Amino acid sequence: MNAHRFVRETENNELSEFETYQVITSLSELELGPAEVDVGIIAAAFLFDDKGQKIEDFVRNSVEDLIGKKGSILEVAQDVVLYGFGRIGRLLTRMLIEDSGGGDNLRLRAIVVRKAVEDDLIKRANLMRTDSVHGPFKGTVRVIEDEDKLIINGNEIKIIYANSPSDIDYTKYGIDKALLIDNTGVWRDKAGLGTHLNCKGISKVLLTAPAKDGIKNIVHGINNNIMENDELLGAASCTTNAIVPTLKVLNDEFDIQSGHIESVHSYTNDQNLIDNFHKKVRRGRSAALNMVITETGAGKAVGQVLPELQGKLTANAVRVPTPNVSLAIINLRFAKDITLEELNDFLRQKAFHSDLKEQIGFTNSPEVVSTDFVGDRHAGIIDSAATIVNGNKCVLYVWYDNEFGYTAQLLGLAKEMVGLTYQRYPNFSEST
Repeated sequence: MNAHRFVRETENNELSEFETYQVITSLSELELGPAEVDVGIIAAAFLFDDKGQKIEDFVRNSVEDLIGKKGSILEVAQDVVLYGFGRIGRLLTRMLIEDSGGGDNLRLRAIVVRKAVEDDLIKRANLMRTDSVHGPFKGTVRVIEDEDKLIINGNEIKIIYANSPSDIDYTKYGIDKALLIDNTGVWRDKAGLGTHLNCKGISKVLLTAPAKDGIKNIVHGINNNIMENDELLGAASCTTNAIVPTLKVLNDEFDIQSGHIESVHSYTNDQNLIDNFHKKVRRGRSAALNMVITETGAGKAVGQVLPELQGKLTANAVRVPTPNVSLAIINLRFAKDITLEELNDFLRQKAFHSDLKEQIGFTNSPEVVSTDFVGDRHAGIIDSAATIVNGNKCVLYVWYDNEFGYTAQLLGLAKEMVGLTYQRYPNFSEST
């Protein structure tokens, strides 16, 4: 039902479950191959112009190239190893399990952690079952303690205890040519992350943080210039992922001359509950009691992902006493004057009729607050009711779930790295 509300907002129509049910019913009667089929776009297009066709024929024509092409994109399931099991690691586990399908997709085989206490496995299973921000896991988590295994929704996952990557031979656990996703953030350069590649059974490594030392940082959906021989990749930061898609489309259309990004960011476990020592300035003060001005590398990172914006943007951040969902306030100066209606309509269209619709969300509600975006999978969501325009200058407010939205971006990038990409249907133009 929430998806219907999104379509009504972005398309300004009265799309309901009655229209989408007809589309889903028609799709279910076709033998379709693997792809991403957008039911909302098909239903909205049918409402806009049915071309004199019945709904069954309209749907068939929308996915004609897919009919009779059943099969799998990957010849065999792709082994995945998570190195670390913190906030992002557990959310990745949720998404990987949810997306496991018939077993011919990404397959989570193992999670690597350091053993902390005697009942370590039980504690980690409980953290997987419950989450104070994102709610309970929708499924079952069983513990096989004597084998160091978790059975999550029927998926057997080995828990490997190790103090460093060099201690592990993954082939001992039947894991081969795996994609390892390092969500610890401990190693960010070629020397550190390269230790994973030296382990038997690992073929590629994805870092869930900004990478250094010349390693490519990829924002899923934007700079997808991934080569087959790219063994190490970084996923940039949650803030970079949130703002880059919007900046990309705005620069392409309106030519950004300069700008400033202010990230109002939820606290993270890097901060202190109460005042204590911290190596970074101001970060030692209580996260739960203070707004803390701090730095962010997002401005510089934008220039790395979008070279055309190199040197045009500055950035800063304020950590605030909320556990999740952050807000990027983007001040921009364009090459020409625009109107408020023109800007919001342009972004609304990009949120529904573009290749970046998974990255760019959109809301026109004047009542939304941060908790309304917990669990939102978009990289960033435009709050159009808050947009300000004055001549060639604008202020945009972009919400983002800095945990869940970022994790959705990570999963998309992981799929790209192993060649698991789905063609999107229908192929309507953005003007439809």
